[in-house]
Amino acid sequence: MDLGKIYNGFKLLEKKNLEEINSMGMLFEHEKSGARLFFLKNEDENKVFSISFRTPPDDSTGVAHILEHSVLCGSRKFPVKEPFVELVKGSLNTFLNAMTFPDKTMYPVASVNDKDFSNLMDVYLDAVFYPNIYRYPEIMMQEGWHYELDSIDKEITYKGVVYNEMKGAFSSPESILFRKISESLYPDTQYGVESGGDPDVIPELTQQQFLAFHSKYYHPSNSYIYLYGDMDILEKLESIDREYLSNFNKRQIDSNILEQLSFDSQREFTIKYPISSGEKEEGKTFLSMNYSVGKVIDNELYLAFDILEHLLLETPSSPLKKALIDANIGKDVFGIFEASMLQPMFSIVVKNSNEDKKNDFKELVEKTLKNIVNKGMDRKLIESSINIKEFQLREADYKGYPKGLIYGMKCMDSWLYGGEPWTHLSYESVLNKIKSQVDDNYFENLIDKYILKNNHSSMLIVKPEKGLAENREAELKKKLKDFKESISDNDIDSIIKDTLKLKERQNIKDSKEDLMKIPLLSISDIEPEPKKLELREREENDIKILFYPTFTNGIYYVNLYFDTQGVKEDLIPYLSLLSTVLGKVSTKNYDYEDLTKEINIYTGGISYSPQIFGENKSNKEFYPKFIVKSKVLVNNLEKLILLLKDIINYTKFDEKKRLKEIIQETKSRMEMTMFQRGHIVVANHVCSYFSPMSRYEDILGGLEFYNFICQLEKNFQDKVEDIIRKLKEVSNEIFNKRNLIINLTCEEKDYGIFKNKINELLSELKDEEVTKVKYKFDLGAKNEGLMTSSKVQYVAKAYNYMELGYPYTGKLLVLKAIANYEYLWNQIRVQGGAYGSFASFQKNGNAFFTSYRDPNLKRTIEVYNNAAEYFKNFKADSRQMTKYIIGTISDLDFPLSPSMKGERAAEYNIKHITYEDLQREREEILNTKEEDIVAFADLIYHIMSKDNICVMGNEDTIRENKDIFENLVNLFE
Repeated sequence: MDLGKIYNGFKLLEKKNLEEINSMGMLFEHEKSGARLFFLKNEDENKVFSISFRTPPDDSTGVAHILEHSVLCGSRKFPVKEPFVELVKGSLNTFLNAMTFPDKTMYPVASVNDKDFSNLMDVYLDAVFYPNIYRYPEIMMQEGWHYELDSIDKEITYKGVVYNEMKGAFSSPESILFRKISESLYPDTQYGVESGGDPDVIPELTQQQFLAFHSKYYHPSNSYIYLYGDMDILEKLESIDREYLSNFNKRQIDSNILEQLSFDSQREFTIKYPISSGEKEEGKTFLSMNYSVGKVIDNELYLAFDILEHLLLETPSSPLKKALIDANIGKDVFGIFEASMLQPMFSIVVKNSNEDKKNDFKELVEKTLKNIVNKGMDRKLIESSINIKEFQLREADYKGYPKGLIYGMKCMDSWLYGGEPWTHLSYESVLNKIKSQVDDNYFENLIDKYILKNNHSSMLIVKPEKGLAENREAELKKKLKDFKESISDNDIDSIIKDTLKLKERQNIKDSKEDLMKIPLLSISDIEPEPKKLELREREENDIKILFYPTFTNGIYYVNLYFDTQGVKEDLIPYLSLLSTVLGKVSTKNYDYEDLTKEINIYTGGISYSPQIFGENKSNKEFYPKFIVKSKVLVNNLEKLILLLKDIINYTKFDEKKRLKEIIQETKSRMEMTMFQRGHIVVANHVCSYFSPMSRYEDILGGLEFYNFICQLEKNFQDKVEDIIRKLKEVSNEIFNKRNLIINLTCEEKDYGIFKNKINELLSELKDEEVTKVKYKFDLGAKNEGLMTSSKVQYVAKAYNYMELGYPYTGKLLVLKAIANYEYLWNQIRVQGGAYGSFASFQKNGNAFFTSYRDPNLKRTIEVYNNAAEYFKNFKADSRQMTKYIIGTISDLDFPLSPSMKGERAAEYNIKHITYEDLQREREEILNTKEEDIVAFADLIYHIMSKDNICVMGNEDTIRENKDIFENLVNLFE
């Protein structure tokens, strides 16, 4: 393709060879509409499409966020109520979502199937340019907010998916802090408002403002189209031009993102967050110092500050983190570098502190950083942070997300602001430049310029207050009560009619004719056989090697699986504690700071985690392992082995100060994720009532482990000797040659090198007989209400279907898809207003329903209880069943990175899952019929009738429904 030529309406402006990501970048402009398009051409079969719009909000009504939800609720060509859900049900997508940022909205999809990919593009383009929001005001009511009133004698309430999503987001103190940082630094710009929507402000959004926002910003002239992967680009350009862009003329759109003028001095803000009546206020304040850092299109600063944040705050040897922890300013310290905005921001955060330490915090940060500037940074520490970042860039393993998606998001970090889309993808020369200047005080100068001498800064104090949530709720009720009393009977009648009209729309089923308009693959488009993972089981020096040969770009993925069945029941939680301690305390050969540097200089990282593998189709038998994961370039294998030997055999568990710091941080990090994954927390916990495997998992990393770590932290001085003794005991028990299986993923040609090093790895490992423990957990329904200050709930109900006599079949995965995207989606999200709800039917027999950011409690449980009746009367024609089957297969056929393939193959081996099992499961899915789904009604009825319930949520709401629970528990102290 030649520069300056026009291809199907698109003029090719620039080409760029991007060797770092093995791609050719092509930048186009659509002549008629003004749309920009960037294509990353390469051989990746996992194709990605995204269309993004610059959407700077003027207020905190969440209009950009509500619009992101709403445009996917029906369009010109696809008039069904939920095209997004129909795609999820029946697409082979590898990614399908939409995201609202502070200044842009992105609509990305991905698929390995070209026909499916084209279908996804078509639905998304029609959604953004021709949404049904202009025809149905009920869409904004459902997805954004509305007054809910069923009859004149009831109270008016607010309801809406985004409204409840953001109520959940504003329930977490960490989330409040993160959202307020940009507001404090950029008050005069779009970053000074909440693009996601502040629940107190969302109800100010009118239908007129909502439509005006779409009309203004959702035009091709304000769009950024991104294509990635192995595709016929001319065919894609022709389709986009013919179906969409040719219908629009270029328009001048004012979507400029304002730049905040620098401050004369640091600004300070105090923000309150609610805690429940059972929590203490002491030691629960967050302190944060925040800095505006240059411009995002400065690719050198973008990469350098990412490295600097890691240097200062993300490792045990990070000097700023260490200074703050040593001075007892708080119990946890971490950093944030947010670069997806015009003016990136850097934050130093202390958690579990008190307001009176504010000045100490500021003085110590400045003193420590001045000392670094004057005396210089540890060169080995710099080398280690640069190396770990470089390893991540070259490996491009994004934990299951398509790398083309991540590259597309990086493109927007420059393209949106007038830069070239490849600015942050072409990192080689920038990285080399940074490396070459390290000895010239490169990072010291960054600290001096952008932190110490930077007045564009803020200090945030985010502190707890009891009764705050209750007071706000009372104020809201009074506000709505006063509103109802202030309006006429005709107005009240209109609100009731609008409520009923919305519910009617929610309950009306899409016509068969409209459903047929959603593009759908056929069963013949699905591979009839699962992909084989060609694991090679070998034995070297009496050790089983699970070898997965594949191209890894010169990387060894070495995972050591140690059996933990010799660990006594009362020591199980110490396995998780051990996983947080290893690598963070000293060993025979290194103090913990030097150990961190050595790991980051010579490897791609070493991590530790206890994990459970359930026996295939068994609800009783499981295999607990302690996994040491590592990755390293081939030429550094010997160094990795020396490090692994030192950590496994010679870790020092008697560093009391470090142990205390690690325990405090572990507790803090668990609290930070509790609200983000509340649906998973309650689902796993409710399964621990009846499942031995789930009980073990709960002790390892669930609520039981959280309670364990809280007690250790609270009584550390009294327990420290016992902690040391038990860590040594657990370590001594599991790190034994007879417990070990090695999972190796690398190229075949590199296996011999590793084989020759195995003796060295094993040379100092204990070799003794192991006595396995038979665990006898005290199971039983606890039915807990876990009380917090949250404004929403996470509601779970579960039981084990194998205990009821039902076997596992692949057809249960189709049932899961239907439960998720038909029954629960409509009942819990659309009608109930929750952000989400999920079903699961696992191979070990555990089955659960769980909800996410849910305004309801009792109603949700009623929905779960009514599920059996729904499935008893379930109807679906052959097209609908095909859709559910394709959506189910999509989850199974997700592309895996080389390391993920090796780990998946090892998992199958340990669980005794054969290729024949996978083929049988696939055939069961492909042959699922309507009558099979109907037959599961009894299974669901019996699961729900067991009444195993766990809810995490608002204290008052749980107390109002106390008859549901056997135990009410204050989740946080």
